[in-house]
Amino acid sequence: MNGYQFCKHDNHPIELWSNRVIDEKINYVHQNPVKGGLVYRAHDYLYSSAVDYAGEKGILDGVIVVK
Repeated sequence: MNGYQFCKHDNHPIELWSNRVIDEKINYVHQNPVKGGLVYRAHDYLYSSAVDYAGEKGILDGVIVVK
């Protein structure tokens, strides 16, 4: 291994019991490429749905969570 870990090997499910919690988790996922230094803004990451949440069209289909 090179010391980098792409994903965690421990899986702890989180109950998405409110719109606030859903928004919090979506924001967390969108900010990962920013925190990792891959992009300056979340919607600049090619495979992120953040661009769809910003009202534009990304390369992925059906990524908006309807609450």
